[in-house]
Amino acid sequence: MSGSFQALRLVPGEVDLATLRAIYQGNVTLSLDESAHQAIAAAQQTVDAIVASGNVVYGINTGFGKLAQTQIPASRLADLQRNLVLSHSVGLGDLLPDNVTRLVVATKIISLARGHSGVRIELVEALLALFNAGVMPCIPEKGSVGASGDLAPLAHMSLMLLGEGQVRLNGGLIPATEGLASVGLSPFVPGPKEGLALLNGTQVSTALALRGLFEGENLFAAGLMAGALSLEAIKGSLKPFDARIHKARGQQGQIAVAAAVSTLIEGSEILQSHTHCGRVQDPYSIRCVPQVMGACLDNFSHAARILEIEANAASDNPLVFSDSGDVISGGNFHAEPVAFAADILALAIAEVGAISERRMALLLDSGLSGLPPFLVRDGGVNSGFMIAQVTAAALASENKSLAHPGSVDSLPTSANQEDHVSMATYAARRLGSMCFNSAAVVGIEAMAAAQGIEFNRPLRSSSLIEQAIDTIREQVAFLEEDRLLAPDIEAMRQWASRTDWPQALTALLPSMRPTSAELRNL
Repeated sequence: MSGSFQALRLVPGEVDLATLRAIYQGNVTLSLDESAHQAIAAAQQTVDAIVASGNVVYGINTGFGKLAQTQIPASRLADLQRNLVLSHSVGLGDLLPDNVTRLVVATKIISLARGHSGVRIELVEALLALFNAGVMPCIPEKGSVGASGDLAPLAHMSLMLLGEGQVRLNGGLIPATEGLASVGLSPFVPGPKEGLALLNGTQVSTALALRGLFEGENLFAAGLMAGALSLEAIKGSLKPFDARIHKARGQQGQIAVAAAVSTLIEGSEILQSHTHCGRVQDPYSIRCVPQVMGACLDNFSHAARILEIEANAASDNPLVFSDSGDVISGGNFHAEPVAFAADILALAIAEVGAISERRMALLLDSGLSGLPPFLVRDGGVNSGFMIAQVTAAALASENKSLAHPGSVDSLPTSANQEDHVSMATYAARRLGSMCFNSAAVVGIEAMAAAQGIEFNRPLRSSSLIEQAIDTIREQVAFLEEDRLLAPDIEAMRQWASRTDWPQALTALLPSMRPTSAELRNL
């Protein structure tokens, strides 16, 4: 590994969204707060005491699922845990990307370090060492129903500790044994409960949902900027953003969005040029940006709260309570909270794209926008942005199907022992495709809106809007006549996926807000 890395210290149970976003973005190293070591050791000693006593406790010296009544002799406990990992490694499909895999490993470390899993500290330290060396497990994306945890994908994560299969390092694949050796480790012989503790849990569905949150937040900021660009391009009214309107309703997201858009446009010459133009009402896609995007923001904020809690959760089974010596079976592995959070994110992501596509259509309609048809001077010979809007419509429509909730589905597994599952892993995984689609839609709108604003020259917009136009022009040129637009659309999709937005926008986003510690240092 090379380059500058940020050192992050994990306090299990207290890891915030900003830290999780930093892990997702990369170039970080992790360490475990010293306070976690005692809790890990105490739980592991509780498990050892149960094994020594010969008492029968699920997950420690029994089979699993429907085989929970089968007692396993002490001499075969290592085989039990190893076989569990191997038998559950049944995933398929593309491998999870490294940014998601980093979150999987990091949240598994956090969960194990809560001190309710009964694993050895050496196992947690091994995961930390592999993470910090950039050694990433190969986790296929498909094969989990979101209960009993993300069994198959977490089994694939755990294979590297056993020295089985392959791992990723510096973009290439190497044997897991070589990955272990690179950090001075040999394959682990799993102790009592360790295989089960690794496999049980919601870390994969949570990591995928966090990706949806973080990419969705980037998209949300881009959508607000694109909306402000379109407002300026059509010389729309700022009156619907008056704070008094939104205070009268009281929805917090709506209030915040109206204020943010007003900040973005403050000082605009274009705005001042049509103060008394007599325009009464803009179409809903312009006028109702605070109401629609504010509702999306509220959904992002709710999902963020749920996912921050889940990223810190002890979600395997059974759980060890070392203060009493109890080992209690429950259902924390059921990822229903994550499934609901993912479905809520899906709705918001789809709506950001849907309203953006409508603004894009508005820009092209000269009767509504007052701009040249399809935003090109020599129309007829040139089609301008006509078919770019078709692409936006296709992607917005695709997201309508993808937005169907995953949490309402369930198929029983394990001979009906696991008779209701969350489907959280798919619910979260599909957010990646949805963010891709909506980012392309928003990027197309922003490109078109920047074109529209330039038809209003020599009038200038606000400093923040002009900075956004300059950034867009670094990616795509003004469309003087028809050219190949596919590369421009891809460049603008990436523009809509960036993270460096004005503070008026980042202040709205749960994972980009200053932490309490940062606020104290201001």
